[in-house]
Amino acid sequence: MRLISHPGPPAPSRADIVPCEAVALSLSLRAGLTVTQAVSEALAEAGFEYGYLRLDGVALAPLVYVMPAPASPEGHAAWYSATHTLAKGRISHGGAHFGRRDGRGFIHSHSRWEPLGMGHLLCDDCIIADDVTLQGWGLRGAGLVAQEDSETRFTLFRPQPMGPCTPNALLATLRPNQDIGTALSDLCEGMHAARVEGIGSLVGTTFEVAPAIESHGTEILIVEGALVEQRMRLLVASVGFDGRSELDLLAPGRNAICVTAEILLL
Repeated sequence: MRLISHPGPPAPSRADIVPCEAVALSLSLRAGLTVTQAVSEALAEAGFEYGYLRLDGVALAPLVYVMPAPASPEGHAAWYSATHTLAKGRISHGGAHFGRRDGRGFIHSHSRWEPLGMGHLLCDDCIIADDVTLQGWGLRGAGLVAQEDSETRFTLFRPQPMGPCTPNALLATLRPNQDIGTALSDLCEGMHAARVEGIGSLVGTTFEVAPAIESHGTEILIVEGALVEQRMRLLVASVGFDGRSELDLLAPGRNAICVTAEILLL
């Protein structure tokens, strides 16, 4: 399994985990708003400040994004490409964590779209083209808040306690250089079954069947994730530096986290 070196010292804890209450929602997003505005408005109307949404089916005009790229001059182990803009695109598979950064609503989203492409959506710049209803979860008792991370030198989401709730889920972030499937299995200790939603990055992506993506930083979206009979099964979409994306099951034990993984475990 490939590993990566980050500029700062490794944090002693390799996971941050907060129990939460996840409430299944159908949210209507209004055309003409940015993705950030539409999601913030829809969650607030449902009574939530934090959540995770599946963006499958949403049309964007424009669709603005970046992809993973090699290390930055500032010393980050991986970075982002220049900004790309499509006049219009439709998300085939997408995931979006809604949290807070600098006191305002902020979305971290990895998505795959048609015409075929994948990357990190810039949700303050993407505009909803048509009214759409999306599925997701509103969160009570925990939320993701952006913080400076000394190990990677990125500003990253971390779960924070947000008051009382009736827990039925875990909100977690995982740190670099641990196999994502193994780390998720550890989170599920004592469970017979679980659903896994979320996004992250890997040190290259190795699949069961599809050709590996060799870039030392790849972005992933968990399209279908589940613990079934004590085995973690992760169907992911992944993209590397050259823009090639693949969709397949991850090969067990061979996919180290690059920068972070942001997970809602149901």
